[in-house]
This record gives sequence, structure tokens and C-alpha cells, in this order.
Amino acid sequence: MTTTKKTKTSPSSIAQSPDQSAKVQNPERTAPVFVPPANFITREEGLVIYEDMVLGRSFENKCAEMYYRGKMFGFVHLYNGQEAVSSGVIRAMRRDEDYVCSTYRDHVHALSAGVTAREVMAELFGKSTGCSKGRGGSMHLFSAEHRLLGGYAFVAEGIPVATGTAFQSKYRREALGDENFDQVTACFFGDGAANNGQFFECLNMAALWKLPVIYVIENNKWAIGMSHERATSVPEIYTKGAAFGLVGVEVDGMDVLAVRDAAQKAVARARAGEGPTIIEALTYRFRGHSLADPDEMRAKEEKDFWFSRDPIRKLADYMTAQGLATKEELQAIDQRIDELIMDAVEFAESSPEPDPSELYDYIFAD
Repeated sequence: MTTTKKTKTSPSSIAQSPDQSAKVQNPERTAPVFVPPANFITREEGLVIYEDMVLGRSFENKCAEMYYRGKMFGFVHLYNGQEAVSSGVIRAMRRDEDYVCSTYRDHVHALSAGVTAREVMAELFGKSTGCSKGRGGSMHLFSAEHRLLGGYAFVAEGIPVATGTAFQSKYRREALGDENFDQVTACFFGDGAANNGQFFECLNMAALWKLPVIYVIENNKWAIGMSHERATSVPEIYTKGAAFGLVGVEVDGMDVLAVRDAAQKAVARARAGEGPTIIEALTYRFRGHSLADPDEMRAKEEKDFWFSRDPIRKLADYMTAQGLATKEELQAIDQRIDELIMDAVEFAESSPEPDPSELYDYIFAD
């Protein structure tokens, strides 16, 4: 169950001198406390979620290494710290059946959706074996097989795409009578995107037509270098759906079980024809906006506080405390993922570049 008690997501109680206080640019909100009921997850579910989160973290750490070694080019936006949101939502859905729509910070969403580490790494290397044939790079991952609708470089660009995808599921089921189309679409975007007009336009349409879509707002407090509280008149994004009669919830985005609970309820509502849900996950990215960002805007006190709330460590502590796994078992998963990531790098390095003769392929539908 979810209690009404909230915890401070802030080091606000730390005594600071006037100079130190001036460095804390972004005030904090409180996050709901989620108390998992008995047997909330099975051992198997817990291990799957843990492995998914470790895969995302390890993959991103290797991406940073490869970027600085000159193996990747362009902008690369990493997901470190936000793994509980991707794993909590996507692993509560039907893999390869439900749809996932991402942003430019899309590597981990792709992995959670089932795209292999080899395919994602090869895409980041610009190789023909990548999931987008080497044409998309970091910000434009795509997989029809795994129902990944793409990463999008423009802020909020994926929101209309996800809304349209949810519409086609509903149309096929209700207008064309195909009972097999009960898919749900999860649309991920950040706090900065929630200030864009298409966000509100799509909320209106989704609520009006009761579309099977979940709008997942990964509120990591910073839109590049702009504090969320400085950019919007109402920081509580989940409340903005009320104008359209739309259900909105906020969750602790550093607690994968809290995110999973909210996602399961939202998926059930959507699949039952009860319409969309907004999930605002209060989370934090552990690195700069991109690997080109020196990350000088955020205060050290703020970063240190959020580092202490690492979602992977939180899940590991829960699983060992509940007797769902031993430390040795979790360490074995860590080791296996390290080997998988190294295999992905070797695959990407040995894969061929796209052939120039294929330059005009995949532009028009065949």
C-alpha cells in the first residue's frame, strides 16, 4: 500500500553558510512513501527487475567510456540514476506487445523494452548492425520488433506519436472489432517537455477518447541547466491532468517498487478501457545533461543527497532483507552483465559501417 506520509527528497536540514546556501539552485519536493505489501514481488520478478536496472547502469557507464575514447559521436545523454523509472514501468508491461515511446535519453528504455545490448551499442557506434541500421545514433533508437517507437531529439516530440499509437490500438479494437488489439503505450518524457503545448493538446485528446496510454514524466529536476521550479508556475506536473479529468499520480522515482505499483495500476486501467494516466516520477540523473555537459549548474550538496538514494542499491537491500536473493546471487548478476556489456562492445567494434550504396534506403515505405 502507499501511505499518505511523505519523505523529504532534499538535504534541506543540512546547516549551510550563506555562500553554501546560494549554491543550492533547486528546492526539493517531497515524495510519497511506498510500503510494499507482503509478497509484492516474487523472487523471479525481483531478479528480473534487478538485472534490468543493472544492465541499464552498466551499459551507460560503458557508453561514457566509449564516448571519451572517441568511439561515439554527437550528443550522448545518459540515464544513470533513473533506472527505477524505466524498469518499473516497462517491465510491468507486455514485452514485444505493448509500445514504448522514448526521448533523446533512450538507451535504457530500449534495453528494458527488449532491444539487445549488442544492437543498442552498435547503433551508438554508427554500425549497420545497430537497431536503426547505424542511421539513428544515440538519440534515435528504434525497433519495430520490440515495439520501441523511437527516441526523439526534439523535446516533447514523442508525445503526439505515442498518443497516435494509443489511438490506433483503440480504433483497431473498437472500430474494426479486432480483440487482439488491447496494447498499452508508455510515453516517457521529462519535466521540461511538460511545458510544451503538444503535451496539453495530447492530454485533451487522450482523456476525451479514453486512449490506452500512460504519460510517464521523468522529473529529474533539471531541463538541461534550467531548474524545474523556475520554468513552470505549477511544479506538480501530475496535477495538470485534472483539467481534462485525467488520473495523475506522483511516485518516488528512486524506488522501483513504487514505480512498478503505479505502472501496474495504470496499465490495468488502460487495458480495461478506462483511459490514460499521468505518472510523475520524482527522480534524478547522476550525470550531466549529456556527456558534453560539465555539470557545473547543480550544487554538490544536492547531488550527494540524491546519490545516497541510488535505486539499484535500494532494491538490492530490499531483496536481501526479504530473503528474495543473497548478496552473492546479486553479485553474480553484476558479473554476468559486465560480460554482456563487453560482448556488446566487441560486437559493435567488429560490425561493418553502413554501405554508402544504401544511403537512400529506409527513407520511403516499400
